Amino acid sequence: MREPKDPSYRLEFTPAALRDLGRLDPHIRGSVFSDIEKLKEDPRPHGAQKMETKEKLYRVYVGPGKNYRAIYQIRDGVLLVLVVRVGDRKEVYRRLK
Repeated sequence: MREPKDPSYRLEFTPAALRDLGRLDPHIRGSVFSDIEKLKEDPRPHGAQKMETKEKLYRVYVGPGKNYRAIYQIRDGVLLVLVVRVGDRKEVYRRLK
């Protein structure tokens, strides 16, 4: 008998994160979104780092060449991953409030 799998997290995007995704080239957007979707099964994958912010944000490398970042919150109590920002590694931190 197989052990039950841990429940997966819901994935939601802030309006800013949706705008960020919309600005990406379609090929890059697909790759970035595919990597972000993996957070539903493992919101703390290898390479994810907790950022030093009061909002308890995490960042993970995504997209082709891992040159893009997804910044997100993990809400374990409600099994939610909330993507706050997405963008090129050089720009995404400047736009973060």
